[in-house]
Amino acid sequence: MTEQNQKQLGKTLWNIADQLRGAMNADDFRDYMLAFLFLRYLSDNYEAAAKKELGRDYPSIPAGDPRVALAVWCANNPSDVTDFEKQMRRKVHYVIKPDHLWANIANLARSESGELLTTLRDGFKYIENESFESTFQGLFSEINLGSEKLGRSHADKNKKLCDIIKEIAKGLAEFSTNIDALGDAYEYLIGQFAAGSGKKAGEFYTPQQISTILSRIVTLDSQEPKTGPVKQLGSILDFACGSGSLLLNVRKQMGPHGIGKIYGQEKNITTYNLARMNMLLHGVKDTEFEIYHGDTLTNDWDFLRETNPAKMPKFDAVVANPPFSYRWEPKEDMGDDVRFKSHGVAPRSAADFAFLLHGFHYLKDQGVMAIILPHGVLFRGGVEERIRTKLLEDGHIDTVIGLPANLFYSTGIPVCILVLKKCKKPDDVLFINAAEHFEKGKRQNVLLPEHIDKIVATYQHRREEERYSKRVSMERIAEEGYNLNISRYISTAQQEAEIDLPATHAKLVEIENSIQTATSKHNEFLKELGLPPLPSADSNLAKE
Repeated sequence: MTEQNQKQLGKTLWNIADQLRGAMNADDFRDYMLAFLFLRYLSDNYEAAAKKELGRDYPSIPAGDPRVALAVWCANNPSDVTDFEKQMRRKVHYVIKPDHLWANIANLARSESGELLTTLRDGFKYIENESFESTFQGLFSEINLGSEKLGRSHADKNKKLCDIIKEIAKGLAEFSTNIDALGDAYEYLIGQFAAGSGKKAGEFYTPQQISTILSRIVTLDSQEPKTGPVKQLGSILDFACGSGSLLLNVRKQMGPHGIGKIYGQEKNITTYNLARMNMLLHGVKDTEFEIYHGDTLTNDWDFLRETNPAKMPKFDAVVANPPFSYRWEPKEDMGDDVRFKSHGVAPRSAADFAFLLHGFHYLKDQGVMAIILPHGVLFRGGVEERIRTKLLEDGHIDTVIGLPANLFYSTGIPVCILVLKKCKKPDDVLFINAAEHFEKGKRQNVLLPEHIDKIVATYQHRREEERYSKRVSMERIAEEGYNLNISRYISTAQQEAEIDLPATHAKLVEIENSIQTATSKHNEFLKELGLPPLPSADSNLAKE
C-alpha cells in the first residue's frame, strides 16, 4: 500500500469519525474508533494465519455470503478446534473466536442485528482475558458500550454501533487489505485526535517528526555515533510512553527483530490502553513488549524497584517525552531514593529533572538516552542548577538540541532534546541550534526530512557550523556557571546585508522616472476633464 493510500485511508476514517460522533466529544469517540480498528487488525491477522494453517481445508465462501469462513470450519470440525487453537497460539500468539471476528461483527452491523452489542461485549471480554497468553485486563475499559452517548435504550445503543461499524467497514473496504496499513491508519488517527485535543494531546502523542529525531539518535552506536546504527538493541524504555508512538518509531528504525524487548510506562489509563493496542497493531507480539500502568515519579513498578544490583533492569536506550514542567509532590524521603540521591530532588514546581534522573538511573553504562524537555532545564537556578551542574561535571550531558517553537499540539513553546550517556568519549558538549530550521504550517510548524537529517548528521559526526552547531569545552561551560542556554554559545544574530549603493541609486532613479511618467499621463486626463493638475514630485520637494 502506497504512502498516499495510507494517508487517504486515515483521512477516510477520520471523516467517518467526524460525521458519526454526534453528541460525543472527540476524545470519547476516539476510543470507539480505535478499538474497532484494533479488532479489525487482530481479525485480519488471525484469519490470514488460519487460512495458511488449514490450507485446502479452509472453506471458500462465495461473495455476498454473510457466513464467516472460520465459523464454518469450526462448525464442521468441532473435535479439531482445540488443537487448531493451540497451534494458533504458537503461530500468532493469540486466539479469537469466530463470532468475535471483525467479519462477523461487520455482518451483524450490516443486518442491524440486535445481537451486535452483546457480541461486542463478549468479544472484548474474551480478548482481554483469554485471547493472549499474557492477559490484557482492562484493554477496552475506556470503551463504555453502555454509555448514554450511544443512546438511551439498548436498541438505540445497538443501532448507533451498527451505524458506526457499517461506515468503518465501508471505509476500510475501499482500500487494500494490507494489514500493515491498519497500523499506519491507527497512528494517523491518533495524530488527528491529538490535533483536536489541545493541551490534552501532550498526554498521549509525540509528533512523528520529533520521534524520528530521538529514534535515529538512540539507534546510532552510543560510543561511536559516526560508525552508524547498531544492529541490535537488547532493550528500550520509555517511562512516559503515551500511546507508544515513540517506542514504535525506534522499532521502525531498528526493524521488527532489532529490539530484544520494549518497555513502557504510562500513568493515564486511557493512554495506557492505546499504547497496548498500538503495539499489537504494529505486529509487536505480546511477548516482545511490556507496558505498565503506573506513576513513574513514585516508581511504583515492582520490576524497576529491584534492589539487587545484579538483577536491577538496565536499558540500552531510554527515550521520553514527559509532561513539561509538571507540578509534583515529592515525599520527604525522596532524597534517599536511589534515582535522586546522587544529584538531588527536582523542585515541586517542575518535575523535569525528576523524570530525567529516573530514566538516567536505568540506563546501561554503554547506553544512550534522549529526552524532550522545556528550555527551562537549561538555565533555571536553585536545585535544578545543582542537578545540571552535577550531570555536567560527571560528563553525562552529551548534546543539547534546540528545536523550533510550535511543533506540538499541546504547547507552542520551543523545546529541547538532551542526549545523555553514562560513558561518553568527547569531553565537550555539542550544542545544536535548529530553532530557525522548519517549515511554517497552518497550526503547527513542521520539521521536513532535510531538517531532521541535518540535526541527526550534526549529532552523528559532531559537526560545527556557524550559527547552527558548536562543540563547547567544559571550561567554557563552567565559566558560564553551568548555564546551558544555547544562545550563550551559538550566536544567532544575522549579519546585516551590505547595501550596493550604485544599484540602489539606479533603482531609485528608475522609480522616480516612473512616477513622473505616470503623473504626467494622469494630468492629461485631468486637463481633459477641466480639473487642476497634480503637483509634480519636484514641486513638492521645492516646497519642503
